[in-house]
Amino acid sequence: MSAERDSAVGEQGSDGGRKTAKAAKTAAAGASDAAREAASASGRRAAPARKAAPARKAAAGKKAAPGKKAASAPAKKAASSKKAPARKAPAAKKAAPLKKAPAPRKQLVAPKKATASVPAAPAKTVAAHPRGESRTALVRRARRINRELAEVYPYAHPELDFDNPFQLVVATVLSAQTTDLRVNQTTPALFAQYPTPEELAAANPEEVEEILRPTGFFRAKTKSVIGLSKALVEQFGGEVPGRLEDLVKLPGVGRKTAFVVLGNAFGRPGITVDTHFQRLVRRWKWTDETDPDKIEAAVGALFPKSDWTDLSHHVIWHGRRICHARKPACGACPIAPLCPAYGEGETDPEKATKLLKYEKAGQPGQRLKPPQAYLDAGGRAAPPLGAG
Repeated sequence: MSAERDSAVGEQGSDGGRKTAKAAKTAAAGASDAAREAASASGRRAAPARKAAPARKAAAGKKAAPGKKAASAPAKKAASSKKAPARKAPAAKKAAPLKKAPAPRKQLVAPKKATASVPAAPAKTVAAHPRGESRTALVRRARRINRELAEVYPYAHPELDFDNPFQLVVATVLSAQTTDLRVNQTTPALFAQYPTPEELAAANPEEVEEILRPTGFFRAKTKSVIGLSKALVEQFGGEVPGRLEDLVKLPGVGRKTAFVVLGNAFGRPGITVDTHFQRLVRRWKWTDETDPDKIEAAVGALFPKSDWTDLSHHVIWHGRRICHARKPACGACPIAPLCPAYGEGETDPEKATKLLKYEKAGQPGQRLKPPQAYLDAGGRAAPPLGAG
């Protein structure tokens, strides 16, 4: 026992505490282990002995495995801790696309949502029709506008005074470059003196010019009404024809005038493309055409033929009362949510109300003899020429 302790102490003095413990255990194992212990006591030769120890432990069996795992565990943890930032880096890269995703923002500025969120301020567009609007959507929007206007102007009618087709065709020719009100104030004297095509065809041009002077361009208009009266007498027996192809042959009569006569004197559908109609259908993006015939074709394709005449009245009335050329009353417009041009005029409701005209502003209309439905709706007849 004393000899074993001395050898242990001697080993401890030469190699240190840990080497002494290992030498003591190997000495007890047998003679072969004592030889290795002597080699380990020689100083630097202990290093190979230390390297051989794991080999012996591996040969000893599975008991060495836990020691091996325990020894390597801190190293593995250190390695994993060092590698942790490298693993987080890919996560940061994956998060980057989420910040760049533009989808939600695109949806927030979509034209349709902007229109819905601000009923009085539809989205402004610059395309032939609102951007992204399909043909079907355009047709639906156009027809909805017409329905809305029909509720606003249920009493809409031609704003020229007439008792028969002859008076209507003459009044329509005279309405060029002037207001219907001025025509209505002028035609009573004309028809009182020349009530039929035959009498107007034989009239003295100078006398007719004097009557028509208030309408402007009176010389050219005198020539037109006398010429169409002669054509009616010579070609149609003094009767106004009820066909488009015949009407446009009359002096001073174009498609616009012809459709006014066909729609309001004969009950045959037609679209009246006057200045108000042209302005509004372009503002509403129904068409970008500027030629009246092309506008007529484009707008006519959006509606059933049976709606054409009333559609013309609704659009023209709206153009005269609310959607003016220079200062549209956008703030008082009943179809503002459907109008791509909202904002071109006054949007303040109080200021816009002051821009309204005729019965919408409590003022007289353009007809001296308006239909009863107009009077029942609160409309007022216009004063005769020279009154007030």
